[in-house]
Amino acid sequence: MKTLIVGGVAGGASCAARLRRLDEKMEIIIIEKSRYVSYANCGLPYYIGDVIKDEDDLSVQTPRSLFERFRLDVRTDSEVIKVDTDNKKVSIKNNDKVYEESYDYLVLTPGSTYRKLYPNEDELKHLKTVEDVKALKAVIEDEKKIAIIGGGFIGVELAENLGRIDREVVIYEYAPQILANLDKDMADIMMAELEAHGIKVITNARIKEIKKGHPYTITLEDGTSDEFDDVVIAAGVRANTDFLKDSKIKLDERGFIITDEHMMTNIAGVYAAGDAIVNPHFISHKLENVALAGPANKQGRIIADNIYGLNKTYDGSIGTSIIKVFDKVAASTGFNTLRLDRDGYDYQTIISHPNSHATYYPNAKQIHVKFFYDKKTKAILGAQAVGSDGVDKFIDTIATAIKLKAKATDLIKLESAYAPPFLSAKSPANYLGFIAENIDDGLEELILFADALKEGDIILDVRTDYEYDHGHIEGSIHIPVDDLRDRIDELAKYKDRKLAVLCAVGIRAHIACQILRAHDFKVANITGGYTSVL
Repeated sequence: MKTLIVGGVAGGASCAARLRRLDEKMEIIIIEKSRYVSYANCGLPYYIGDVIKDEDDLSVQTPRSLFERFRLDVRTDSEVIKVDTDNKKVSIKNNDKVYEESYDYLVLTPGSTYRKLYPNEDELKHLKTVEDVKALKAVIEDEKKIAIIGGGFIGVELAENLGRIDREVVIYEYAPQILANLDKDMADIMMAELEAHGIKVITNARIKEIKKGHPYTITLEDGTSDEFDDVVIAAGVRANTDFLKDSKIKLDERGFIITDEHMMTNIAGVYAAGDAIVNPHFISHKLENVALAGPANKQGRIIADNIYGLNKTYDGSIGTSIIKVFDKVAASTGFNTLRLDRDGYDYQTIISHPNSHATYYPNAKQIHVKFFYDKKTKAILGAQAVGSDGVDKFIDTIATAIKLKAKATDLIKLESAYAPPFLSAKSPANYLGFIAENIDDGLEELILFADALKEGDIILDVRTDYEYDHGHIEGSIHIPVDDLRDRIDELAKYKDRKLAVLCAVGIRAHIACQILRAHDFKVANITGGYTSVL
């Protein structure tokens, strides 16, 4: 039996290695368009910034190492240009030679490529392959000012690394924010970190023209322009599936390969994985397609299992991701508010600002957290975190809880490794569970600050005099929580109004709400406190 794999890197190489471990006799051929069959795409920006100094470190495996270890037939610099599913064969182009190869099983992991946004885009640089990074590396020493089109993961990571080698960088982002996986308030923290290190970010950027020359000139629709030594496009991704035309393999309207939960296409024996696939079979709180190495590797493994006859399924990705920008880290899992609102979820938002470890131990760092769950079912729908230390630990905990179908209130039950240098006795995830339980038990009502203003609630600030004097909401009432019992009569005239209670992060406001509730006031805790209002 013969399995032909179109594309290496994450999904294809993972599938091939797993299949060999299962079946020593299977003939396995990998057809890879580039010279590199298994390389670290995610490491490309760090090679530009000299964090990764040796180009060879970007190669996870080589054709030779894959043959020696797994006896895989790896054909680089080879492109599949046609798939004939009726006769189970493909046409392969290698330099000027075109030949056919038959298969019993076909695995498609062609990845994504750039959707052309500008007429002269072929003259501009990208950062998708090792060839792309080498082209940029070859000229970067003589360049001082560089434009990056796109504020997603690759664009932002490239900007950071160019900043580290003292290049002047401008990011042009079409959307109102960078890092679309985050809510805008969280993404803005990361944008501020970029700007604090000299990276200029232009959002809502409408580029009219990119004129090539020495220098390049970028002109926006508002008439403003700027000159650069180089321009890198990090936006406009599309599925690399043009070669599947007339193959009878079903694609969606955007050109992505449609698979089922077994990663099989509509054609028996033909599977697909990675950036180029969508899967409408995944349940609603999963994402149809996530262009990340982790999901691609898992999909490749499942395909190998199914070719071998183990009947495995893939239940989708929840989009767990993380990015470092200088001294800040941002991570997310599941849905953000844009997706939740679009899909009509009735969800609860909790905003929290825990510390990375016990505050009495030196160098505790605050983490900014947003957490979403379904009000009716309590199913966890997503989370985001921005900070420095502890962000990865927190988001991995929530991602695990989502995959294991835990409810928001189940977070109370989590038991984490605790010692003062590593965590607090009550972990950030525990605290979210406590808050969710209080809401479920009718002991807490949370409200977003924007909603409190919209509803015309009375803002009651229960922070200390010192905190209030150094910044407060105009028109708010100020009574420190420790004085509230003695001064509660001052609030009697507001008995027919809702009091939206505010402290620094929400803990003292909860205590104040409990006091006020005992005196028959209508109250809500402004989630995240004044820290989120800033």
